[in-house]
Amino acid sequence: MTQTINLSGRTALITGASRGIGEATARHFASLGANVVLAARSTDTVATIADDIGANALGLTCDVSDWGQASNTVERATEAFGGVDILVNNAGLIDPIARIEDADPFAWGKVVDVNVKGAFHMLRAVLPGMISGRSGLVVNISSGAATSTLEGWSHYCATKAALFSLTGTAQKELGPKGVNVIGLSPGTVATDMQRSIKASGINPVSQLDWERHIPADWVAQAIAWLTTDAARKYDGTDFSLKTDAGRLAVGLPAD
Repeated sequence: MTQTINLSGRTALITGASRGIGEATARHFASLGANVVLAARSTDTVATIADDIGANALGLTCDVSDWGQASNTVERATEAFGGVDILVNNAGLIDPIARIEDADPFAWGKVVDVNVKGAFHMLRAVLPGMISGRSGLVVNISSGAATSTLEGWSHYCATKAALFSLTGTAQKELGPKGVNVIGLSPGTVATDMQRSIKASGINPVSQLDWERHIPADWVAQAIAWLTTDAARKYDGTDFSLKTDAGRLAVGLPAD
């Protein structure tokens, strides 16, 4: 049975919140009582979602690859709700999918800018407030690609491996200061990213039937579970939703 999670009085900042996992997480966290700040490059979309959620939601334009925008987003979230208690680093790119010899160097670098530098920017921006209060949680959305290799995904595998290392390093540095950092490896999720993967036709993941992917709502529930004491033993690592044990811990159906 899924445990009751109460996030009243806490503020969560979620990047990549205009759709998929990010939107689902914002809506779920709001239903648990949290204030939610939806950050994404899609200004109108996050504003519309925030309006739909209600007064405890704020939509902000943010390109996480830009340090100035990341810092400003945290400042505005703090002005609106008094601080950021939970950061969900969800913004991520996988397009364009291409083998290394066909990869566009600029596009490859943009994935690094968002998937790695963007996560660092947001982490760095929330830290002064979290360290000052000796309390905070950062959830980095990871992937099985962090520890495996897949054809056509050199950019994605490399950046998720970097994010995995960032998670571990950050926990070592910040855990003693009251700030915990944890990764979540959700497996394949029924979002627009999977449509891009399917269209590429490269590697076995593109051959999976749509029914094999879990819904974004399941990931949102898992992220909420990561805020509980039961999840603290996974800090500094990636918690996986690809195992029956992981899903049962969250309260989700086993595979």
